[in-house]
Order: sequence, then C-alpha cells, then structure tokens
Amino acid sequence: MFQVGDKIVYPLHGAGVIDAVEEKEILGKKQRYYIIHMSLGNVQIMIPADRIDDMGLRHIVDPDTMENVFLLFNDDPSASSGSWNQRFRMNMDKMKTGDIFKTTEVIRDLAQINKEKSLGTGEKKLLDNAKQILISELVLVKEIEEEQAIQLLDEAAHC
Repeated sequence: MFQVGDKIVYPLHGAGVIDAVEEKEILGKKQRYYIIHMSLGNVQIMIPADRIDDMGLRHIVDPDTMENVFLLFNDDPSASSGSWNQRFRMNMDKMKTGDIFKTTEVIRDLAQINKEKSLGTGEKKLLDNAKQILISELVLVKEIEEEQAIQLLDEAAHC
C-alpha cells in the first residue's frame, strides 16, 4: 500500500516520510516494518506493515485539500455542550480518526474556547497536539519550514 518516499500521516503522531521498509525480528517474531521519519523533530518510528490499516495511516492531503482545510477556520465553532471531559473525549475521538478536517475542527473549537476562557491542562495539551499534527502535515504539503507552517496556522486559526 505504501512505498519508500511516500508522505504519510500517522493519527495522533503527525506526518512523516517512509524512509524504508525493513524486515526485523522483535521478540522472536520476524515482521516487515515501515520506517518513518517524522517531519517535526528528529524522530523515526517503526510501524508493523500488517497493522497499518488498523492504525489509520493515510497519505498526506494535496495542496488544494489543504486550502479547503484552512477555510474551516472561517466557519463558526461547533457548539460545545457538556462538561470539559465530555468535550475532551469527543475531540480525542476526532483526532484518532486521522481526518485532517476533524483535526482542524478541534483546533478551531478549542482555540475559540481558549479566547473566551482559559482551557484546562488536558485540553491545552490536546490543542497543542492537534496544532503539531496539522503543522507537520503542512510542512510536507507545502514543502516549507516548520516556522513558516506555524505562522500560516496561527494566521488562519487567529491564534
């Protein structure tokens, strides 16, 4: 499904590039692994090839789709009903899908709440994580540096 050089997104971790596909023996079991270099930081991860569907890996979006993603920041935030922990679980479920539009909704909605009142520690971390995931994909889609991606996101999200 994926090839060396493919730019992919790993839900809850961010975007990266497949550097290699290697067979490794771990705990006495030989298995093929995708070796992925993440776009932010100097991190490399290994994902078992037979588990990629379960993990929700996907190719990065194209530049046109990324433009549509940024348009979501102009939409009104979703109604935040319930307590912060219900909202946290709902937002975490969105993030787990790996869907870039749902991740953007999380950023938009939490950034709006943060403007009105201070977010709790858990939601602050979730907002930061969602931003990092979107930034990591933006770096690969637009082929720009992290600082430029941060600036683009901050301007679009009105952070």
